[in-house]
Amino acid sequence: MGYKVYFAKLADFIERTNQVLLSVINRTILYLSLVNLLLIVYRFGFEKPLATDLRLIRFFEISLVILFLCLLYRLLTGIGTRTNLNKLFSEYLLALFVFAILSVRLFFPNWFTQTLPWIDFLNENIFLYISITAIFFIEVSRQSLSFFTKNLNPARIFIYSFLLLIFTGTGLLLLPRSTVEGISLIDALFTSTSAVCVTGLVVLDTAKDFTLMGKIIIMFLFQTGGLGIMTFTSFFGFLFKGGFSFQNEIFLQNMVNEDKMGEIFKTIFKIIAITLGIEFIAAIFIYLSVDPYLFQNNTERAFFSIFHAVSAFCNAGFSILSDGLYDINFRYNYNMQLVIAFTIILGGLGFPIVFNLYKYLKHYFSNKYRHLILKKIYKHEPRIINVNTKIVILTTSSLLALGFVLYFITEYNNTLVEHSWYGKIVTAFFGAVTPRTAGFNTVDTSILLPGTVLIYIFLMWVGASPGSTGGGIKTSAFAVAVLNTLAIAKGQNRLDVYKREISDESVKRAFAIILLSVMVIGLAILFVTITDAEKPLISVAFECFSAYSTVGLSLGITSELNLWGKIIIIITMFLGRVGTLTIIISFVTITGSLRYKYPQENVFIN
Repeated sequence: MGYKVYFAKLADFIERTNQVLLSVINRTILYLSLVNLLLIVYRFGFEKPLATDLRLIRFFEISLVILFLCLLYRLLTGIGTRTNLNKLFSEYLLALFVFAILSVRLFFPNWFTQTLPWIDFLNENIFLYISITAIFFIEVSRQSLSFFTKNLNPARIFIYSFLLLIFTGTGLLLLPRSTVEGISLIDALFTSTSAVCVTGLVVLDTAKDFTLMGKIIIMFLFQTGGLGIMTFTSFFGFLFKGGFSFQNEIFLQNMVNEDKMGEIFKTIFKIIAITLGIEFIAAIFIYLSVDPYLFQNNTERAFFSIFHAVSAFCNAGFSILSDGLYDINFRYNYNMQLVIAFTIILGGLGFPIVFNLYKYLKHYFSNKYRHLILKKIYKHEPRIINVNTKIVILTTSSLLALGFVLYFITEYNNTLVEHSWYGKIVTAFFGAVTPRTAGFNTVDTSILLPGTVLIYIFLMWVGASPGSTGGGIKTSAFAVAVLNTLAIAKGQNRLDVYKREISDESVKRAFAIILLSVMVIGLAILFVTITDAEKPLISVAFECFSAYSTVGLSLGITSELNLWGKIIIIITMFLGRVGTLTIIISFVTITGSLRYKYPQENVFIN
């Protein structure tokens, strides 16, 4: 018995030691991958290459060896101690891939260039750099789940994630190789904020002032900002950690608008899959619709297509054309404009709406199949399309139709003169779509008539739908406010829509969002006119509405703003993207439901 107790204590000691050692190794992998990633950024971001500094080379090689040994130990320990390998199959598969890449690079450094000659054109260390970046991103994703288990305000973490992404983007854009002739700190911060907040306002010419590296950084920022950095980290954290804890699921439930806690990962996966799928299809259509003779090679044509597809779905409004889509080579490419317009609409509908429509279409075609092929008829029809989807679809369609008709009428003898009848219809349709937080322009916005400018301001203010990549007060908030106003006019004491009662919380939230948007935009207009009194009031108002609603359209004053004007627009873009109400909630103590009630008394309103 003495030996059994001794071996049991020894086994327990080894297990505890192994856990402590694994914890240290996990942190070592995270920190080493971060250091190596910074060295890679230095390698590509500065004119002075890494190869010119022997001390950095030695440090890089030593850290790679340590990283290699840590990965090897964690892999062997994980295989030896964890029983559910299927659950963590993706982690081990990637670890083996990284393990193989590092092994070949460290022990057979010339194998890549000798076996794959085309690698030398990119960089002989390209696989190594990709591996290190993958390791860092995976470790950050794994560690990010631990934040969701702590007693932290979800709204505050949401805000901090955007701030972290904005400052990271600012640092990357400040790298010498990101721009052609350099960039100031305020311009880098402005561009990064505009990209992360998927706005599209620019103080520099994206086409001429940024290098290929800078354009890729901008595309990465509005792709990540459009979906939210927590969406990506949660997905990869689940994928490479093997699952969510109960606290993780509670934290992420509101972020992805999922009622069932067990479906959170599937919802996140669907969001990323739908995003990448739509962007891929849009990129293909754009690639096929543009003239190949406008590009030096197919690679440039492909990058052009991918950049604008991602920018369209994320409602970012960034373009790598100096004049935007008004460029003389693209302003008459109506097929490309239609592709971008419908991609914008899909991105602005919101993922909950897309999921609900997909569920309805799946049910509809399944019933048709059972009815026509299997000859089965079901009398009961479940209610699949919810009230939220109906409100969003109706409001979106109404605003698009209204915008199209008004733009066609007001601009018929102005910006539409140069187009054919088909071109007028497409341009007017695009003109109704783009102020819905997209920001692309197929006309010269500086010559828009005052009536069209007012129409644009209204469409920008309403914006896209909740749960989407767009901004604005959102279509549902606007619709609920209008319907509640009509209900009050009719003397109704509640709001009923499509045989459903809208909760008081939704009505209160809608009016709160509207009030806060008016306050923020009004203050932004006031401060910009005070700090830069030379700018026309209509141009300043248009700029502030565009910034808050994350649209990106401008009447041509963005690059002319002074320092304070840029700072005000930066703050306005940030408030519009994360939501002013979200910021207030993050710093106000939530009292919960009140268990007492005071006597009611009316307040005179009108």
